[in-house]
Amino acid sequence: MGKHTESVDTLVMQRIESHGAGWVFTPYDFADLGTRTAVATALKRHKAAGQIRLLGRGLYDVPRHDDLLGTLWPAIESVTQALERKDGLRLQPSGVYAANLLGLSEQVPAKVVFLTDGATRNVKVGPTEIQLKRTTPRHMAAAGRLTGLLIQAFRSLGPNHVTPQRIARLRKSLPAIEREQVMADLALAPEWMRVHLREVAKA
Repeated sequence: MGKHTESVDTLVMQRIESHGAGWVFTPYDFADLGTRTAVATALKRHKAAGQIRLLGRGLYDVPRHDDLLGTLWPAIESVTQALERKDGLRLQPSGVYAANLLGLSEQVPAKVVFLTDGATRNVKVGPTEIQLKRTTPRHMAAAGRLTGLLIQAFRSLGPNHVTPQRIARLRKSLPAIEREQVMADLALAPEWMRVHLREVAKA
């Protein structure tokens, strides 16, 4: 092993260790440490040593372990954050998964759907399939903000299931400062949804 390769190996592992168990990453996260070949070689060595796990093509993690459950799969959010960093795209949780994140549904779907301004594709991580579904710029306008999550969750529930009880739960669980920002995004929501968003956002 040459001196440069050894250095890249060490730097890559230092960065991995700085994030700790549960971190999901791609070779892109080490692009500043060496050439693509040197980084790929380092990741291959660390995988062979059992220090990291290959989740899928170009997607790795530091496995988390639980005394009862054993080796765990990474959190969905950790996977999508790695994809966002690598491809420079934005992702917006949608459907049942969006409602679940807000505590409005107890369903945990085996297939979670994210709207994206990138290409449509599927990513399989353990038992979970993540579908990236390309959509219009309007549907991505509130991506990364509470409003975007609320819009997608309400759309999943439908008008008849956005109940006063669910609104009250959101008002109790979501920080006031985040709820206030929803008012600025009202025009991005379907008309039927705006009255509910106002209820969530009011002081």
